[in-house]
Amino acid sequence: MTTIRTRSDKKREAIISAARQAFQEFGVIGTSMDKLAEMASVSKRTVYNHFSAKEELVMHIVKEQFQNALVDIDVAYDTQASLQSQLESLIMEEINFVSADEHLDLARVVVGHFFYEPEKLKDEVVHLRAQETAMHRWLKAAHQDNRMAFDDLQQVVNELDSLIKGQCFWPQVTKIEPALSVQEKDKIAQSAAALILSRYEIRQT
Repeated sequence: MTTIRTRSDKKREAIISAARQAFQEFGVIGTSMDKLAEMASVSKRTVYNHFSAKEELVMHIVKEQFQNALVDIDVAYDTQASLQSQLESLIMEEINFVSADEHLDLARVVVGHFFYEPEKLKDEVVHLRAQETAMHRWLKAAHQDNRMAFDDLQQVVNELDSLIKGQCFWPQVTKIEPALSVQEKDKIAQSAAALILSRYEIRQT
């Protein structure tokens, strides 16, 4: 069934497309609502009709990136392959997403915008966590295959999230530490996978 896009839908899509391009070209800070209106070929009022603030548009793109990078990716659980290698690959997908310069630039704006509105930020985080990611699906499959044992799937995901973001996101988003090298990312992925499996993998006797 074909979805009919209204004129308003097309303008919204044009604004979002312009924002992606502008944020990459000029950075989030260097992009004004005037610039977005110009690049999207719409009026400034139209931009504000769809997004009341630039930060709202940034949050929309962050959610979109999350969906594309971690939810919609098709990663099949392999009954024959080692859990370590499979989990490492999934962790590396998340590391590459959260540590990408483009994502960090957007995240800094989101964190700054919601710093004094923690309830709003909490709502946004709850919305993201409510989605079933490729990691959720893989862990479920490993559990059903009797190769991992845990009572709370979300707890395992949260532990992985802490291991990843604690080393690959928060130090970089706050600019406390520089960008990670490929070798550093590999080491973190290997270590995080080993830690999780040391706790939850069912060892064959």
